[in-house]
Amino acid sequence: MSTLKNKTLFVSGASRGIGLAIAKRAAEDGANIILAAKTAEPHPKLPGTIYTAAEEIVEAGGQALPVICDIRDEENVRNAVNKGVERFGGIDICINNASAIQLTGTLQTDMKRYDLMNQINARGTFLVSKVCLPHLLKSENPHILNLSPPLDMSPKWFGPHVAYTMAKFGMSLCVLGMAEEFKEEGVAVNALWPRTAIATAAIKNALGGDEVMNISRSPEIMGDAAYVILTKNSKEFTGNFCIDDNLLADNGVTDFSKYAEVPFNQLAPDFFVPDDIEAPDSAKNS
Repeated sequence: MSTLKNKTLFVSGASRGIGLAIAKRAAEDGANIILAAKTAEPHPKLPGTIYTAAEEIVEAGGQALPVICDIRDEENVRNAVNKGVERFGGIDICINNASAIQLTGTLQTDMKRYDLMNQINARGTFLVSKVCLPHLLKSENPHILNLSPPLDMSPKWFGPHVAYTMAKFGMSLCVLGMAEEFKEEGVAVNALWPRTAIATAAIKNALGGDEVMNISRSPEIMGDAAYVILTKNSKEFTGNFCIDDNLLADNGVTDFSKYAEVPFNQLAPDFFVPDDIEAPDSAKNS
């Protein structure tokens, strides 16, 4: 595939950040976007709603269907998928972007927050994929893309925030299992994860405000990397855990300076990137 024109994407958590960046990049080709998120009214700490996101999608060149959806609720998800299929005739791509984060240790993590992270990250990803799959199986080039990390079992990723790591790795386990389960049917299931912090509201609220935002890459790097994955042949590219800059470098990108205003060695590293996955030289030199 060389284009996403007329392809329909179901994107969870699409009202802002990485989800919106992926949706807007697809919209540049003329894709249809089902924007599934909870934010219908402006939030005091978070920018954007599903309706402002829809305006940005249309402005970028795509079609948008904003749908209020809590991915913890099975009926919500089924209704959102059905509305998207009614509007656009099917679903070709499922983007599991919605996620909850709290970086606390065991004694500092209350069970309400534990449940929230696992219901959104692990269970929500499984549920959205499950409901989209009957439609993906009818597509010519179906993809599921989870915004989740490589499965690196290093204790350093678990010790400081085991509850969050368990929930996030649950999304990655969906990639591992579903890629194998649906390989013969030609449904690609892959993961994408950033090497560095990405300048989103979630990072700002969870990791230290503007200071971290200033040493993060823009969400557009994830939009561009996702585009590379989603335009690949689903029968030939599945079960991969991709890091954004390595993937882009492998596909011809040589200038990473447009994604950040500071040199590579000053960027804040993200969690969960295995030590043996080095950044490409083109990224280091940008």
